[in-house]
Amino acid sequence: MKRDPIASGKRKPVNMSIDTGIVAFAREAGVNLSQVSEPAIRKAAEAVRARRWQEEHREWIDAHNRWIDENGIPLSTLRVL
Repeated sequence: MKRDPIASGKRKPVNMSIDTGIVAFAREAGVNLSQVSEPAIRKAAEAVRARRWQEEHREWIDAHNRWIDENGIPLSTLRVL
């Protein structure tokens, strides 16, 4: 099984400030705030991690793209039977 690079598998209580009307409506509707919040926070964290990776590797990405522009895609002339 693939290990989740973000999750630890442990739980930690946290304090969050959320509009009281939203909280009241969600509770009345039976919405579990933790279950709804965690995927959204994960998505935001993954987006930040991806952006940072692209920034850290920008030089290599640009060089690679220049090489492709100048030389074409490797093995693109091979045909699969």
